Amino acid sequence: MKSRTAVFVILSVLLLLLAVADLCWGSIAIPLKDILAAFSKKESAGVLGEIVLNYRLPKVLTAIVAGSALSVSGLMMQTLFRNPLAGPDVLGVNAGASLGVAALTMFASTLSGFALGLGSWGLILAAITGALLVLLLVLFVSARIPDLVSLLIVGMMFGNISGAIVSMLQSLSNPDLLKIFVVWTFGSLSGVTWSMMPVLVLLVLTGLIMAYMMQKNMNAMLLGERYARGLGVRLNSMRFTMILSTALLAGSITAFAGPIAFIGITTPHIARGLFKTWDHTILLPAVMLCGSILLIACDLVAQSAIFNNSLPINAVTALVGAPLIIWIILKNNR
Repeated sequence: MKSRTAVFVILSVLLLLLAVADLCWGSIAIPLKDILAAFSKKESAGVLGEIVLNYRLPKVLTAIVAGSALSVSGLMMQTLFRNPLAGPDVLGVNAGASLGVAALTMFASTLSGFALGLGSWGLILAAITGALLVLLLVLFVSARIPDLVSLLIVGMMFGNISGAIVSMLQSLSNPDLLKIFVVWTFGSLSGVTWSMMPVLVLLVLTGLIMAYMMQKNMNAMLLGERYARGLGVRLNSMRFTMILSTALLAGSITAFAGPIAFIGITTPHIARGLFKTWDHTILLPAVMLCGSILLIACDLVAQSAIFNNSLPINAVTALVGAPLIIWIILKNNR
């Protein structure tokens, strides 16, 4: 118990240090004294204070919220399907969000023009609509398919169908509209403003509360459905709630920050390795810490001055997450 507490303390300190580093690091290096001046609202902070408070601080908070949400949703999917490679995108909700954005940006209709005029809120509304439509389909199917493997396959098929429609829309769209969608698929932690933050936090907080309410039942599910049913777990209700919570967490992050790969798949493995447990009462806060740390670290890499420009966060998380997954699989096989 003491060793786990020490790991929590170390991870919390590491998260704080990385958050400060992310505030200082970027296209313009800002000294720590100017960061402190910005938070103390000294007028001497000037333009640097504006950058810190209205650009970098929302980005750091978005990274923490997104890392926590994607990690918890990945943990729930790995528990639900008892598959270590399951992630928040297995239900096709993320693909549905991409379909919504693609339909918005690539149809030159009156509605599309009106929604594009809303700016970032238009893209967010389109992503939420697409994710919600796929979620309703998945929930409809889950109520009629008791087998989890079949549900996993159906969710992947919904994702493939959404991806196919997106490809068709891309081939039919003009280059200017296509560029808007392509840029969105890169993912971005800097697109969430202070006005958007309350909506994002509310959606994520709702999903996290649902996940924490199920932690004991998720422990029972690790031992098999028959054992869980014997303990009084209502499996159909449990499965419905886990799918809904995952959709809220992963879908809201995709809507506000674009697709961010591999955080949800990788982080649960890191947390299990650090804490040496499968207990969800420990893993839920652990994956939130690990996911936040990993995503901020990836953002630091994306903002590195050696690239002379910021890299897409989705590409960096994939380059970091994929080798980690390969290493974990090789280690487990040994």
